[in-house]
Amino acid sequence: MEPTIDTGAGGFCAVRGTFYRAVDPAHRDAALAGSRSPGRYSRADEPTLYLSSSREGVAAAMIAHADQRAPALEVLAFEVDVEAIVDLRDASAAASIGVDLVDAAAPWQPDVAEGRTPPSWHVRDALIAAGARGLIDPSRQRPGLWHLVLFEWKSALHSEIR
Repeated sequence: MEPTIDTGAGGFCAVRGTFYRAVDPAHRDAALAGSRSPGRYSRADEPTLYLSSSREGVAAAMIAHADQRAPALEVLAFEVDVEAIVDLRDASAAASIGVDLVDAAAPWQPDVAEGRTPPSWHVRDALIAAGARGLIDPSRQRPGLWHLVLFEWKSALHSEIR
């Protein structure tokens, strides 16, 4: 099912539909466990589920991880139904929660490599403090594509992933 976004109050929205994730086939059983290494919105010890709204989005996202990925990745599809998401493509929604989109888009890998905290990790912290369970992140590699980043997806109270 094509992803849909229902805008709610306070800068939050609900997201439903089919999303994709590239995984090393050796880790297929842990595909919903979240990331195992630092990412744009995650420290190494913060499980985060990175998904794309299309298969093209997965390919675009993998460009930034070309040096870290397994030789053969498998793209898996998941049905997602989550609430309390902030759409970073909407500047007013981000601003209403105190997020600076410049911080979200700033390069993060050089900071991690040099032991600094990337600005995008502060974006995550601000969103969680505001009650967000995740965010919609526009693709920097392919404008028009987008990704769903979940900080909390294991509780059935406000999310479902199959």
